[in-house]
Amino acid sequence: MSKLTHLGEDGAARMVDVGGKAATQRIAIASGRIAMSADALEAIKQGNAPKGDVLGTARIAGIMAAKRTGDLIPLCHPLGLESVTVEFVFEYDAIRVAATASLTGKTGVEMEAMVAVSTALLTIYDMAKAIDKGMVIGEVRLIEKRGGKSGTWKAPA
Repeated sequence: MSKLTHLGEDGAARMVDVGGKAATQRIAIASGRIAMSADALEAIKQGNAPKGDVLGTARIAGIMAAKRTGDLIPLCHPLGLESVTVEFVFEYDAIRVAATASLTGKTGVEMEAMVAVSTALLTIYDMAKAIDKGMVIGEVRLIEKRGGKSGTWKAPA
């Protein structure tokens, strides 16, 4: 079994020391979806949900959350992100959210991309719950990461 990077010699949790690592271009892409009723989906598409611009608000929330990931996830390094994008695709009964985070740095941005997706999904729920309280959030996962010692990784299709 490999040595656990977030545990010290005494077994206590610790932040990984990335001080000696080389800065490289890091990119992570994450995805998730929120299934909902046809009424909720149509209201979001038409821009007439009770709380206003659902996708615009969700995009901003996702970007803001990515920037605060180090404050939300224990042992996660605070990062100076260079770019975060949040995009939406309408599906038959859902909205799929994809987020891309990138920087040139010493540690990856996978958590930032997944926090962006999760927060955007939760924002969609919050803004459309007056129409459909039974929406289901799921399938949040890393799709791809590039950079660093481990190189490129892609989720199986």
